[in-house]
This record gives sequence, C-alpha cells and structure tokens, in this order.
Amino acid sequence: MAAQTPQAGIIPEPNQHALFLVTKVNNPTATRETVAGVVAGIPELVTAVGGHDTEAALVCTVSFGSGFWDVLSPGRRPKGLRPFTAIDLPGKTAPSTGGDILFHLISKRLDLNFELAKQIQSRLGEAIDVLDEVHGFRYLDSRDLTGFIDGTENPSGDEERAEVALIGNEDPDFAGGSYVFTQRYVHNFPKWQATPQDEQEGAVGRRKLDSEELSDEVKPPTAHISRVVIEENGEELEILRHSFPYGTTSEAGLFFIAYTKDLDITDKMLRRMLGASGDGLHDHLMDYTQAVSGAHFFAPSLEMLQALGK
Repeated sequence: MAAQTPQAGIIPEPNQHALFLVTKVNNPTATRETVAGVVAGIPELVTAVGGHDTEAALVCTVSFGSGFWDVLSPGRRPKGLRPFTAIDLPGKTAPSTGGDILFHLISKRLDLNFELAKQIQSRLGEAIDVLDEVHGFRYLDSRDLTGFIDGTENPSGDEERAEVALIGNEDPDFAGGSYVFTQRYVHNFPKWQATPQDEQEGAVGRRKLDSEELSDEVKPPTAHISRVVIEENGEELEILRHSFPYGTTSEAGLFFIAYTKDLDITDKMLRRMLGASGDGLHDHLMDYTQAVSGAHFFAPSLEMLQALGK
C-alpha cells in the first residue's frame, strides 16, 4: 500500500494561534456532494490564504464525526471510530455534544486563521451550522490560564509524535489518519485563585514555576498527572495534545484536543480524571474546571481527504 500522508497540522508543534470550528452538517444526505467537494479542496484553500504570509505557516486539519463519516464514506469505516459517550457522575460530568466536521486551524497569525475560517464557512454556506467557534492563543510561556505549563508530557520529535498520533498497520486502510478527541473546559478562576499555591501544585502534580514533577512522596494520587499517566504492560499510554487556552475576561478556559491512534487511551484517561475508573479517586484539578463539550472525530490522511471530492 502506498504511504499515506498525515494532514499538515497533526505532527508539527503548533504555532501561536489556533482556531477550532466545530460544525453540524444540515441534511447530510442531500448536501453530501457539496460538503465533500469543499472539504476535499481545503488543502488548496490553505495554500491560497497562506500565500499572504508563508512564514505564518497556516495549516488546517479537517476531521469528521462518526455519523457524518458514514455518509461521506458508506461501508468504509475506521475500526476505532465511535461517538463520544458522556460521563455523568455526581459533581463530575463530561457532556457529549458531538459535531460532524471539525476544522482545526493553526498559524502564527490570528488574522490568517480568521480569513481561512471565513472562507471555509462561505464555501459551505447553509450546508453547515457552527456549533462552537473557539479562538485559542499561546499564553505566556505555553501555560494554561491556571498558570501551569501545559503539555509537558507530550511526545517530542516528529517520529515519536507520529507513532503516538497516527493509525498504522493495525488498520492499514486508514493508515496516516488519526482519531481526535475534543473538549472545551471553562475554568473557575475565583476558586482557583483563592487556592494556595502548594494546593494548586498538589492538584496538578507539578511545581508551578518550572513544571518540575513533584516527587512520589509528595505527589498525591489525585494529582492530574497521577490520573492521566497510565502504564500498561510496562509502557506509558500516550496521546498527542494540541490544546490551547481561549476566552474573554468573563469566561475562559482550555480547548483540549488530542490526536491518537486509539480512542481507548483518551477514554481511560478521562474516566480516571472524573472518578469513573472504579478506584474511588478523581483528578482534583477537575474541582476547578468544567467540561462543556465533548466529541470524537476522525482525521483522514491527506490523500483520503482529497479523494472525498472525486
């Protein structure tokens, strides 16, 4: 089988600005051909818009929800693609809000992201409705708005990042593609800011200043990294995070997005975070933030994306 190229935004380290556009396709059966033609042409559109400033490195990854993928590609489905299942526990919830197409735009310039998103919406017209539009930004030295450095556990180097994110021989028909898990979180800043720094560090499992991991003697089993760092058969389960802070002075948080070759990994992490894994513990960072969206998508290889329009 010929090598399959991952979409351009998955493997590289992200730039300063991201735009996440979660959309619903109206009357999918009737609009299928129109939508397929537009999404297949996204790489060309990125080149055209990005030509205003090639150093801004504009990219866009296009991903599809489980239901709409079946409309686009009936009978040809990635083995691991499935809708996200909501988690609803007393005081801890992760809603499933879905979406048919996710456009993940990244560049060094907010205006180029905006221009590309505007042109995508114009081409799709009434075929889609926007469910969520989130403009993410790099905050200080790659910190979350809680003040802690985000993504410290991310794999480094293109080879390792590809190994974690991309489907391979386990599903060769979809090699070069990736599964995507998204959640938008709204932080409770008054509660967080009223919490002493040592308690914040205990909730995260790292020192705030330099992101140094707390020692095993000090780090609580309820710390964020205690819950999401999972080992199975002697190997750590990894995902490739592309999360960004977002918001206004009245509401802000984190748009969490991860690319993975196996959605079971993100499911296990989330269940441990929310206290649904059966050990009676939950991630204490979740006491300060709330997920308000959640969805699974599939990002096909570049070749498969472009073939949708044929």
